[in-house]
Order: sequence, then structure tokens, then C-alpha cells
Amino acid sequence: MKIQAKNWVIPMMVAAIFGSQTDIASASERESLEEVRATTMSLIELLVQEGVLSKEKADALLKQAQLAKQKAKEEADAAAAQAETVAEKPAEGQPKAIRVQYVPEHVKNEMRAEIEQEVMKKLNYKAGERLGVPEWIDRIEWTGELRLRYQEDMFSENNVIPGVLSSSEVRNVVVNNSTEDRERHRIRALFGANLHINDWLTGGIRFQTGLLQTPVTPNQTEGFSQGKFVFGLDRAFLEAKPYDWLTLTGGRFANPFFTSNRTFGTDLIWDPDLAFDGFVASANPAINKHWKLFSSVGAYPIEEIESSNINKAKDKWLYAAQGGVEWTSSNDSKVKLGVAFYDFKNVEGELNPIGDPNRYAGTVPLWRQKGNSTFSVDGLNANRCGAGGPCGLASQFQLINFTGEVDLAAFDPVHVILHGAYVKNIGFDQQEILRRTGNVYKEENEGYELSLMVGHQSVRKLHDWQVFGGYRRLEADAVMDGFTDSNFHLGGTDAKGFFIGGQYGIGKNAWLSSRYISTDEISGLPFSVDTFFVDLNGRF
Repeated sequence: MKIQAKNWVIPMMVAAIFGSQTDIASASERESLEEVRATTMSLIELLVQEGVLSKEKADALLKQAQLAKQKAKEEADAAAAQAETVAEKPAEGQPKAIRVQYVPEHVKNEMRAEIEQEVMKKLNYKAGERLGVPEWIDRIEWTGELRLRYQEDMFSENNVIPGVLSSSEVRNVVVNNSTEDRERHRIRALFGANLHINDWLTGGIRFQTGLLQTPVTPNQTEGFSQGKFVFGLDRAFLEAKPYDWLTLTGGRFANPFFTSNRTFGTDLIWDPDLAFDGFVASANPAINKHWKLFSSVGAYPIEEIESSNINKAKDKWLYAAQGGVEWTSSNDSKVKLGVAFYDFKNVEGELNPIGDPNRYAGTVPLWRQKGNSTFSVDGLNANRCGAGGPCGLASQFQLINFTGEVDLAAFDPVHVILHGAYVKNIGFDQQEILRRTGNVYKEENEGYELSLMVGHQSVRKLHDWQVFGGYRRLEADAVMDGFTDSNFHLGGTDAKGFFIGGQYGIGKNAWLSSRYISTDEISGLPFSVDTFFVDLNGRF
């Protein structure tokens, strides 16, 4: 029997305070009733003190109790009189029997629990009102993370100097340092909230450190003479789930694609901290307990450009779709395979005509790292890319990506995870690039990665651990260099090398991690760098 507490909490309190003794079978039970009355009176006094009940409402409650007591007494007297006329006379020395309605113990427990829940709910709500905290605060889940990092960048003595790298027309690389080793202490902080709006709609907001002009790294180098750290909006989205297998997301949100092993933060195409703007629909229907499909399709604005008679550049977009299958064995081992297509629109550069340096200035990327083939957008006006002029991307970008992962759980909680990915930019077309830029570029448009992890799936408590390693090769125009991993080769493409590392839990939601990355250029000017990280992480 399901009893709605809100319909009888007050009557029960009234009964507890002034209930008739005619329904009590013994003196010990009357003593228990007196204890209940005293406790209830103390509770009412506390509710008045806390502001849950006003003094007027408390007085009205007591008055109601008095009336209830009087009515109960009258009904009990009438029932007793009627019983005397029909009941047999009791034996000499025997007390008069009193009939008490039996209430099962489980019903008593349920009533008690619901009364407590209802009163505490009312108390919390009223206390929230007094503190100015709205009722829906209970539907917000706060999240956050802090990371303290030591980073050392070690450059090869054979590297060319930054001035030579930035003077290249066909692969322009802008860096401040390529020869002097560097040590930094860095910090990353994020704070956000998951919003539970209703049964089918959720959302999220998150703020994170990081430079405002870069979309790929949240790290900020410590040094109090620099002033305050930047804390910007990194997530703002709504997520609708009309069916268990369908999710619709819009706003700014995390990477929706299966492209990486996020257990230890490696990704061939995207930086792990990159946020996506736009809209995505994801469907993940389960065929049975072993087989599940996954898919996503979406549109993501990269850069909005206000076109005019002067500026003929167009808005830059990413249209993407992915599909795949996941198999789970009886011991929870998994095999997951996915294929994706990424179509970048209007990201390639266009030549300005003679005498019109602004016609296609908007085709220059707002943000890039290094590695992609470039050319002088304003070269016909003697404003060369290698001399500080605008640099456009030579290639179009249409990516075919295959990703696979095998997760062996035979030794659970220790897992063995093998991850692999391959990408090819089928948008690279030498003849099309020659017509548009006047330059000929070597076809370097493929990339791949292999990695292995042994340990716990995630590091969340004391003594959880992981060790991992892998190799990556990413040619110059395999992907857009602006959105790739900012740690591997210090960001960008035209890079090959290996990485090794590990993580260890030093307490609940606290862990140490370390990684060593060694990379070289594939075909560009000499630029080799080894990077070493040690991180102290905390999550709440």
C-alpha cells in the first residue's frame, strides 16, 4: 500500500499530540504515547524556531489538535456506552477488553519513513528560502578539477632557428623558440555544473583556464607578475534524450566522436581539450546484450565571417558523420570499431586579386599551430606569407577516419586496451591546389597511431594505476593542424614519434601522472622536440 505522506502528516502529528487514550491497551503503551507527544511538541517548537512554521500556524495546529482530541473522546465514550449494552459482562476481576485496530509493522515503518521524508523536505525547502537558495539547487551537480604540471621542453641542437621556420612560404611555422630548452610550471583549473532540468532535458556549463585566443590548451604558465589567470566559458550546452538510444545536443560541448582512447588522453585528430560548437544527434541502439551500434551526425561552425562587397570569404563549417559497432563479451571484454567522415567547408585559402588585399583575407585561418602546407594569400600584392603577410591553407580537408579499440577484461579490474586509428585527407588534390594557389605541393595526407594501455580503466582511488605507450605518425596535410593534440610535437602536424607514461592513484579522486613524448619532423625543416610532463591531479 502506497501512502501519500503529504495528505496525513499534520493529522498524524495531531493524533500524536492529543490522541485519545481509549485506543491504548496498557499503561506502558500510554507512557510510550506520552514520549511521542513530547517529541512531537519539541519538533513543532523547532519548526517554529527554524521558520518552517509560523507562530500563528503552530497555534492553529494546537487548536486543531484540541478539537480532534475532544471529538475523539466523544466518539470513544459513545462507542463504550454502546459496547456495554451488547457485550458480555466480564468475569470477576478481569479488566474490560478494549479493541485496537491492528496496523502491520511494515505499514508503520513506511508511514514513519514517509513522515520523516516529508518533514525534512519541507524543512530544507523553507531553510533554502530563508537563505535565498532556490528549490532547483538539488538538480545541479557541481564538478571541478585542478592540475598542477611540471613541463620540460627539450629541443634538438640540429633544429633551425625560429626566423628560418617562419620565413617558409609553403610550410610556414611560427614559434618563439626552437633551440633553447625550457622548463615551466603550469596550472589547469575547471569548474562546472551538470544541470538536470527535467526527465528528458539536461545541460551543462563549465569554466576553464586557458588563453582566450587558443581553442586547444587549458594550461597557463605560473608567474604571479603576470597578474590573474584567464577563466573562460568552455562548455554551455543543452542535451535532450527523447529516447534511451537517441541524444540531441546543441551549444558548446565535448568531443562527440569515437576517435581516441580518452582513458589516457591520446587522439590522432583532435586535441583532448577541444570543445565543439554546433549541433549533434547521436544514436546508440542496442541489438542485444552483446552487440550495440553507435552513430552521430552533426554540423559545427568553425568561424563566422561577415561577408560584404569587400570581403568575399565565406563562413567556415565542419560537417561530420560517424558510425560503428561495439561487441561486449560475457566477461565484459569489448571490441569497438568506427568509421567517420569529416568535411571542412571553406577552410582553404584564396588568392587576393592585384590591388585588392582584402578580398579573401577572411580565408586565412583564425587559429593554427604548425605543419599544414601554406601559401601567400596576398602574394600578388607583394605581401608575402614568409615575411609576415597572411598565410592561407593550401589544401582542402575532407577526412576519412577509421578507429578501433580492443579492451580485454579477463583480468578485471586490470584491463589491457589496444587502440589504433588511421586518417586520410581525401580533399588533398594537387591539381586543384595548383589552380588555386599557383604552387605544387607534395602529397602528404595520411596519419596513423597505435597505442597500448595496461591497468585500471580509470584512476579514481588509492592504488589505481595505468601504464601506456604508443607511436604516432601524422603527415603535413593529414588533418587541420589547428585542432590537433597540443602536447605531441608541441602541437600541429608533420610529426612522428612515440610516447610513454603512467598514472597512479594517491587517494580518492587524486592521482599522479607522467608522460614522455619524443617527436621529429617528417619532411619539413628540422624541428625535433622531446617533452616531459609530471602532473598532480585532483577531482571533485
